[in-house]
Amino acid sequence: MAEADAQAPVLDETTCGSLLQKLQQIWDEVGETDDERDNMLLQIDQECLDVYKRKVDQAVKSRAHLLQALADAKLELSRLLSSLGEKTYVGIPEKTSGTIKEQLAAIAPALEKLWEQKDDRIKEFFDVQSQIQKISSEIAGTCEQVESLTVDESDLSLKKLDEFQAQLQELQKEKSERLHEVLELVSTVHDLCAVLGMDFFSTVTEVHPSLNDSTGVQSKSISNDTLSSLAKTVLVLKEDKKQRLHKLQELATQLIDLWNLMDTPEEERSLFDHVTCNISASVDEVAIPGALALDLIEQAEVEVERLDQLKASKMKEIAFKRQAELEDIYARAHVEIDTEAAREKIMALIDSGNVDPAELLADMDNQIVNAKEEAHSRKEILDKVEKWMAACEEESWLEDYNRDDNRYNASRGAHLNLKRAEKARILVNKIPALVDSLVAKTRAWEQERDTTFTYDGVPLLAMLDEYMMLRHDREEEKRRLRDQKKFHEQISKEETVFGSTPSPARPLGPKKVTGPRSNGSANGPTSRRLSLNSHQNGSRSTNKDGKRDTRPIAPLNYVAMTKDDAASHISGSEHSPSTP
Repeated sequence: MAEADAQAPVLDETTCGSLLQKLQQIWDEVGETDDERDNMLLQIDQECLDVYKRKVDQAVKSRAHLLQALADAKLELSRLLSSLGEKTYVGIPEKTSGTIKEQLAAIAPALEKLWEQKDDRIKEFFDVQSQIQKISSEIAGTCEQVESLTVDESDLSLKKLDEFQAQLQELQKEKSERLHEVLELVSTVHDLCAVLGMDFFSTVTEVHPSLNDSTGVQSKSISNDTLSSLAKTVLVLKEDKKQRLHKLQELATQLIDLWNLMDTPEEERSLFDHVTCNISASVDEVAIPGALALDLIEQAEVEVERLDQLKASKMKEIAFKRQAELEDIYARAHVEIDTEAAREKIMALIDSGNVDPAELLADMDNQIVNAKEEAHSRKEILDKVEKWMAACEEESWLEDYNRDDNRYNASRGAHLNLKRAEKARILVNKIPALVDSLVAKTRAWEQERDTTFTYDGVPLLAMLDEYMMLRHDREEEKRRLRDQKKFHEQISKEETVFGSTPSPARPLGPKKVTGPRSNGSANGPTSRRLSLNSHQNGSRSTNKDGKRDTRPIAPLNYVAMTKDDAASHISGSEHSPSTP
């Protein structure tokens, strides 16, 4: 028993030898043969060998896995460095000796840090690229989801990140410019809508809902379509503003014309100051809210229509006012028209009701325009006619002055008459040149218009021709009188020498033929009937129908012929201006 107790501890420690010893004891007890024992031992050796092989294979596989892990770690390290754009990294161990596990343990911290850096870099790239995608979508007007964004992990270098950031800055700048342009266009639309009296919110939200003032500035659409639509809206509103202003100015002009025609009081005109205040304004100058609203234009249209109806009721008064203006233009231009027939014609047209009042006034306005044009074309000649008449008046006064035997007496005002006589002689000497210039200009005028230039119904060239003939006759008469006076003086001397007494003779004086006398004939050819103007005493001549002539009266000594006699001195027919 003691021996068995001594062996017990040995049996507790199981080893290959103890197990084999135990197996032999069992075989001895059982009585196994040597062959069976040898086969069993061979089997045990083979099974042990198989176990060792499996363990070796497992060890080989484990080593291979570790080597692959080390290679993968080194490859991952290289890939991370390449992806991050790093040539080297501070945490990478320089020596590559030691066991595989030691090498893996040495490289693992560097990998962890590079993975963290990669994750951070991916996040930076995602943030930048998501902002780029968002702004690009805003510019393009699309709604791409940022979640669909994928970051290219093959290039996470700082250089690539800088490129994306530079692109982002350019897009942010473009967004800022576009946003500024959008806000300017929206402000322009607001101002135009205010002037036109239109709803700004409905107009601008029709372009894009984000343009409403309730949305934030950064939320407003900046796409090409929005900018294009805004620009088109501005153009449409500007064109609408231009057309409304043109319409309003036309209405304002019509209002002023109608007011002037009907002498509308200032109190009534002031009610439409908001319409007439922009009559000469440019499109850009009109900025008052509601200045071009449709209701304001409609109000002006209603007033114009009301005044047109009122004008129709006052048509005769207005038409005769136009006719008086036309007659005044022709009278100042010394053009003779049949005023009574023209007024009768106007009265007949209005009473017949067959003429549109607007057309009648337009026709009379055209006649006034034509009359002003004709008066303008006659102005230069009429100015010379006035100078000629003034010179003729001074010529007549000078002849009367020269016949006055007391002109040199020291009477009151004699020195003034003497000065006037000196000036009159200078002026009279210029008459031939003035008449020649007047004739040349009158002929040029007649050739250009193929009509006769008349002065109060009398052809001007015939008047000038008559004047020059009378002037020539007067000069001849003066020369005859001077010769006759010399002849009588010579006879008187001879009779005095021979003692004879001269017989009394009728005194002869110079014959005044400068101009005709009132209701009498001038000293000249009797076939020319001339009428004297009584400009100084304010009298008026009568026409051939016995009615009082209201035409301007020529100054004293102005030689005028009747139309029947004047026709014998000129060729061509006389055209009178048309009347309504």
